[in-house]
Amino acid sequence: MSEFLTLNIGLCGFGTVGQGVWKHLSANRAELESRLGVKLNLARAAVRDPGKHRTVKIPRSKLTTDPLAIANDPSIQLVCELMGGTTLARQVTLAALRQGKIVVSANKALICAHGREIIAAAQEHGGHFFFEASVAGGIPIIKALREGLVANRFPRIYGILNGTCNYILTQMEEQDAPYAEVLAEAKRLGYAEADEALDVDGWDTAHKASVLAWLAHGMWVKTDQMIVEGISGITPADFKNAATLGFGIKLLAVITRDLAKNELCVRVHPTLLPAGNVIANVSGVFNAISVTGDVVGTTLYSGRGAGQDATASAVISDIADAAALLKHGKGAHLIGEAPTPARGGCKLAPPESIRCRYYVRLTVKDQPGVLARVASVMARHLVSIASVIQSPAERAGAASLVLTTHESNERAMLATLKQLAGLGSVLDRPLLLRIGDFGD
Repeated sequence: MSEFLTLNIGLCGFGTVGQGVWKHLSANRAELESRLGVKLNLARAAVRDPGKHRTVKIPRSKLTTDPLAIANDPSIQLVCELMGGTTLARQVTLAALRQGKIVVSANKALICAHGREIIAAAQEHGGHFFFEASVAGGIPIIKALREGLVANRFPRIYGILNGTCNYILTQMEEQDAPYAEVLAEAKRLGYAEADEALDVDGWDTAHKASVLAWLAHGMWVKTDQMIVEGISGITPADFKNAATLGFGIKLLAVITRDLAKNELCVRVHPTLLPAGNVIANVSGVFNAISVTGDVVGTTLYSGRGAGQDATASAVISDIADAAALLKHGKGAHLIGEAPTPARGGCKLAPPESIRCRYYVRLTVKDQPGVLARVASVMARHLVSIASVIQSPAERAGAASLVLTTHESNERAMLATLKQLAGLGSVLDRPLLLRIGDFGD
């Protein structure tokens, strides 16, 4: 293979994903090199502790504790940023790009926080930035948006982007078990981190949604510009109520664009999906994404959204594209370049433009007139009730009141919830869930 170009690869971070990349590249190197016409050399890896026992063995001579040394090594053309975080990872990424290198990253938080700066650095210095592994693990959703669906504008993208939350919700529904119990089991099995907040509060999904919104619409949407809600307030009773109404419950990222008004909305929240919806039936740690284009219609993507092998697959896919780029000057023609801005400039949708149906659960005093007072508050904000389910609550003297609404909007519903929470007959903080009438 002496006539082949050699691609020297440095890994910054050698945890679960880094070891997966090294393992699978080593095992499949001969076939990949034959297909790509490029020699793949795993040159160095940056680790925190060179003496730590690792499942994947690597020569001590190839280890360093300084990831910036890899970014600045003139012999390394491709840097895999697999450390996580947004501080040192940003320094390493920018250092490599400013030298015209290729960076492959699985770091959705980094892209969400510093994507504009990273892409600008790549463009200014002739570097390239690949990030297929940052969203939905092994599902090639980024390539789908940037390449296969390039002819489309996207009125709606929605889906499950966090396997931890999907596993917890699946177990709560199937086992009729409370959130805290299932979360503890998920931690024991390694599906949830010791500090689960990033996943269960919706922030991991929000970071990924930000990446998808930029890819699809050319607009960076920060997490503080989104609706972001987690799953900790959901109870087994909500699954029973949802089933009675013909729905399941999933934590979704929802990215919608009104093409006529050019208004974009990015939100993350638990959502009631009709029982026949394909994504409503995706269980366990799997991810699934529905993409609706104005040319192609709706396409669906499903697979493992996390884990060593799924994420390593996406990283190696980017490495292969990088190899094609170096050898032929093509093969990754859109990655690392800014997408064309939305025509006329996309703007964020105001709350009154964000419309759907809603599910509201209230724990109220079990006494006459409560439903009438609740209905009066909702009518005051022009929120129309579609259905009511009333059942005893767990505490004595209380009842559970579940209402669904006809289509309303975020501004009206938030004002309604605020006033409902102030009623003396409402005992706990109301729970609000959106109903996903996506029509696919």
